[in-house]
Amino acid sequence: MTQCPVSHGSVPLSGPRFQTEPAQVYREMRRDHGSVAPVVLDGDIPAWLIIGYRELHQVTNDPVLFSRDSDLWNQWDNIPEGWPLRPMIGRKQPSILYTVGERHTVRAAMISNALEAVDPFALKGYAEEFADGLIDRFCATGRTDIIAEYAMLLPARVLAKLYGFSDEVGGPLVGGLNDMINGTERALAGQQHLGGAMYQLLADKHAEPGDDVATRMLNDPGGFTDEEIAQDLMVMMAAGHQPAADWIGNSLRLMLIDDRFAASLSGGRHSVAEAMNEVLWEDTPTQNVAGRWASRDTHLGGRHIRAGDMLLLGIAAANADPQVRTDGSTLTGGNNAFLSFGHGEHRCPFPAQETAEVIARTGIEVLLDRLPDIDLDVPENQLTQRPSPWLRGLAELPVRFTPTPALGGQK
Repeated sequence: MTQCPVSHGSVPLSGPRFQTEPAQVYREMRRDHGSVAPVVLDGDIPAWLIIGYRELHQVTNDPVLFSRDSDLWNQWDNIPEGWPLRPMIGRKQPSILYTVGERHTVRAAMISNALEAVDPFALKGYAEEFADGLIDRFCATGRTDIIAEYAMLLPARVLAKLYGFSDEVGGPLVGGLNDMINGTERALAGQQHLGGAMYQLLADKHAEPGDDVATRMLNDPGGFTDEEIAQDLMVMMAAGHQPAADWIGNSLRLMLIDDRFAASLSGGRHSVAEAMNEVLWEDTPTQNVAGRWASRDTHLGGRHIRAGDMLLLGIAAANADPQVRTDGSTLTGGNNAFLSFGHGEHRCPFPAQETAEVIARTGIEVLLDRLPDIDLDVPENQLTQRPSPWLRGLAELPVRFTPTPALGGQK
């Protein structure tokens, strides 16, 4: 078998165990395969999953040998047009994800500059405004599903506002985003809906510029086309919304089931930050990232990697690598050496990391302020995860609380 990492014992990167006990699955993969494991994606498509912390550093620090140029993939002839993972592993997409070299550096600067210019007080204000508006919808009922009614709605609404969308257009983007990211049969339709919205936004900003991210990207001196900017806005929206939503949900779950964070439910702000940091180590929303492609034959973690093989970044597994996490039972505190935002030149830009943290933390704090006695409404073992090879987030988080009146006046 040539140009193919699949061998006997390759692990399907799907199935219920990735939702119910991913840490155990990654431990077994490390035991059976070492730091670089052969896996298969939907349709028996082969890849390598990097689960070693040091190996992941090596790959992300060498963009020439381990390229983001997906045209190098030796499996494209085997990929059907309707493959559900195609939106997450695109080909000839003019986005920053697949741009390499100096052009990537300039493009990353455009995105960072557009986000860095966001007024931090405005950002927090938008997050508080939308959070209060969402809580107003259910605060008088005494029960809700935090995921569907709150976490999955908040980040996209705030990001849409920052990018320049009207509130009427920003709200409906959530469904298309979630369909695209989850890799379901609706993934391609979700991608098309999001793309159409981005092109319309740019047309509107050409006609009427504003103090927003889209306008700043259009005015960047790098000379990027509308297609390139629309693609980058899609990437930014997808990368900013779903992981932040899962960061909210996973952090609240931890705070509701773990006594170490009980103080948060009485208004302890420090515990909110600690819980969010702990999640990035132990239950990170970004589990696996696609991908890198070997530009020539090489060796990694004792494996022979052939030119064109795809390597997936096993963020969650690398965070738990026993060579760097010698005592996984200890709280991580302020340690931020996790790989949850990536590493190397293709890592999540720092202004984007800050934006996600402000949205997630504000969302959690406003919720705890408004509903201080919030508690799980089902046994912990009934909580389930969404089926996704890339992201880890709860399908539902049913909670109960003392009903309170709506604040009113919020969107």
